[in-house]
Amino acid sequence: MLTGKQKRFLRSSAHHLNPIFQVGKGGVNDNLIKQVGEALEARELLKVSVLQNCEEDRDTVAESLSKRARAELVQVIGNTIVLYKESKENKQIKLP
Repeated sequence: MLTGKQKRFLRSSAHHLNPIFQVGKGGVNDNLIKQVGEALEARELLKVSVLQNCEEDRDTVAESLSKRARAELVQVIGNTIVLYKESKENKQIKLP
């Protein structure tokens, strides 16, 4: 579980990132979860964009992604979700 200070730090770190995944009509599926998990292992922090044609609302998508990928939900702002998961082998981000 992240503290408020850690979430604030991660939000500022994620500000310059571009979303690398998009959730659309298909919603959250196993393939997306697998790819997000691999990307989190490599990057630790990433953004996911929720498209307008997605049938689920953004909060449901955010919760589903964070639970199934075993990641921390940092922020949901607009249609963008920020996720964080500490890497086992490639630790880059040092939390305060």
